Amino acid sequence: MSTLELNEIRTQSFNNNNVEAAPAAAAINIEELEVEVFDYGKRAQWLRAAVLGANDGLLSTASLMMGVGAVRKDPKTMVLTGIAGLVAGACSMAIGEFVSVYSQYDIELSQMKRDKMTKRFADDDDLESKKDGLPNPWQAGCASALAFAIGAAIPLLGAAFIRDYVVRLVVVLAVVSLALIGFGAFGALLGGAPMVKSSLRVLLGGWLAMGITFGLTKLIGRSGL
Repeated sequence: MSTLELNEIRTQSFNNNNVEAAPAAAAINIEELEVEVFDYGKRAQWLRAAVLGANDGLLSTASLMMGVGAVRKDPKTMVLTGIAGLVAGACSMAIGEFVSVYSQYDIELSQMKRDKMTKRFADDDDLESKKDGLPNPWQAGCASALAFAIGAAIPLLGAAFIRDYVVRLVVVLAVVSLALIGFGAFGALLGGAPMVKSSLRVLLGGWLAMGITFGLTKLIGRSGL
């Protein structure tokens, strides 16, 4: 066999190996891409829940402080009201999220057990891997409480060191407005929505909530109740 024929055989063998290896490499790349997209989706869901929890803590605590500030001008009362709102809200968020996620956990676990009885799972290892992917109620509850507390701390820090009544209200309104814009923009970024429109919607909703709370509390306070 001549040298030329040997080179042709080697070239053909090399090309065949490349053709066979290409689908395998493409499959590996596709699997890696799918894993990355899935992980990003899970992170986005947790981040969105954290943003919503922080926004809830921010707005509910700020509205509570503004409502009390409508009838009581001393900073101690306003700050104590905010602290009470922070603790109560964080506990409420934690318990509510824990109960909700635990209910979801029980439902999905029951469905997995039914699937095992109908032989949909190949073995116990498959069932255990599915159980590991279920949401953790304790983690969800703690995350919700922490997110709420972080949001609620913003108006508290804005009012804690200011004794003048009018200045304190203005500062609380300013810091809460900036935080609302930030939370709205971040939530829009995670959801792929227009950032400006989403931020303005969250800001106007926050102003409306604080304004209604302040106005109604002022009105009730003047009525002598």
